Amino acid sequence: MHIVLIEPEIPGNTGNIARLCAATGIELHLVKPLGFSIDDKHLKRAGLDYWDMVKVHIHENFQEVLDKYPNNNFHYCSTKAPRAHSEATFQLDDMLVFGKETAGIPESILKANWEKCIRIPMIEGARSLNLSNSAAIVAYEAMRQLDYVNLQQVGPGPRT
Repeated sequence: MHIVLIEPEIPGNTGNIARLCAATGIELHLVKPLGFSIDDKHLKRAGLDYWDMVKVHIHENFQEVLDKYPNNNFHYCSTKAPRAHSEATFQLDDMLVFGKETAGIPESILKANWEKCIRIPMIEGARSLNLSNSAAIVAYEAMRQLDYVNLQQVGPGPRT
């Protein structure tokens, strides 16, 4: 599975998503322009010591992502979408696409892919959730549908 962040702006969010990717084996795609430097201290702090466990791809633009992954299913996550993320059917190599914190996914991309747009249900009047929280919610719904493939499902138990 893949998480694609189009023009992320806040290093802490991207760092948190990188940690999510490390813990789940999801690949992370960052689409330029980025609102921070890859070596930003806030980005590294949020990802803690997980960065070596994340496969990160940097793309010049979103079209490059589409060109590199023509056979993958794309799910566009937006508060404007017509159906819930839990209504989507996920497959192992899907691309979960999120927009930047201040504007979301560009309208042109949403319009061109409306049937593939999903949203996280919220109460009326709530503008949006935090980007890293949204990525976690959608990613774990996708992983749940795939029976948490490749993830350890049972903990080690309490310390004795």
